[in-house]
Amino acid sequence: MKSIQQINYIKTPPSTIYRALTTQEGLSEVWTRNLSVKPDLGAINRFDFDDGYLTEMKVVELQKDTRVVWECIQSDKEWVGTEISFDISAENGVSKVSLSHDKWSEITDFYRWCNYNWAMFLLSLKSYCEKGKGIPFQEREF
Repeated sequence: MKSIQQINYIKTPPSTIYRALTTQEGLSEVWTRNLSVKPDLGAINRFDFDDGYLTEMKVVELQKDTRVVWECIQSDKEWVGTEISFDISAENGVSKVSLSHDKWSEITDFYRWCNYNWAMFLLSLKSYCEKGKGIPFQEREF
């Protein structure tokens, strides 16, 4: 199995990052404006990317201010069954966010494109947490 690994450093407390990754308000600024999100274990979070491209993530792990894990249950066929985790830690006033997108069956062009887009996601998360304004899908230039 293959994995996408990304990391970013954000000058904010872990609690701010955790809220951004688990709430409707945060994820609408970071990922896509069209969504339905609940910060509950077992919840099915729905992310709509405007052109009929719906992604559903089951919340499989929540550790307050330190870890969020989703399992993809609906999306592109290469995503279904994969797992996305966010590990958050802090040192000297700077939080580290490690993103891992695991259980890919192979490295494809779509895998490579997603690798780029996860980096954009972390950039948007940083912008939202530090400046109050993310770069959701609807505002990105691809």
